[in-house]
Amino acid sequence: MSEVNPEAIPTISDRLNQIRTHLPPQVKLVAVSKYTSIAAIRAAYDAGVRDFGESRVQDAKIKQTELADLTDITWHMIGSLQSNKARAAIAQFDWIHSLDRLSLAEQCDRLIPELGKSPKLLLQVKLADDPHKSGWSEAELLADLPQLAQLKHLNIVGLMTILPLGLDESQSHTVFNHARELAAKLRSLGWENIRELSMGMSADYAIAIKAGTTMVRIGNQIFSGYHA
Repeated sequence: MSEVNPEAIPTISDRLNQIRTHLPPQVKLVAVSKYTSIAAIRAAYDAGVRDFGESRVQDAKIKQTELADLTDITWHMIGSLQSNKARAAIAQFDWIHSLDRLSLAEQCDRLIPELGKSPKLLLQVKLADDPHKSGWSEAELLADLPQLAQLKHLNIVGLMTILPLGLDESQSHTVFNHARELAAKLRSLGWENIRELSMGMSADYAIAIKAGTTMVRIGNQIFSGYHA
């Protein structure tokens, strides 16, 4: 069996350059670093990435400590947020993409003034049936808006959604369009700050871009089989 020549494997810089050819200037790239190494994150940073996504508070803390010299990194919490991790998440992250229920929003509203830190928050919505995903349905979110409006310390700036597995391109586009339309509906109801859409990952970000996303979360296409 012939050995793979490491030089033939695209570097992280090569991969990022390829991805960027498909990203409009208004779409932010969040490099999903949750399964990768410190060295790989530094390689992505050297290639110009400044936004990194983590899904576990404790794992992120280790990386944030080791990368403390990179003072201009923006950290995104993209994983499901348990209520017992909310305090740490608010303290550690600049963005939280996974605010997925009213009780968690209320908890964050109590913690933010206490901690003196107010991350940008995205409301996670579930716009297609998927027992493995959390988030508000459109009806649930609209019903909770009056209570959310009473929470004065939350910096809610947009929506986040994740597609169920197994959708074809047309179905994926429909879900992403639904998220964009829901954001527009919220703005029409007075939620003018709902401007960001975090949707699209390695397998479907091209569809999300067509549907109007403002942020894509890409991990495998950047870091899989890492070679500096």
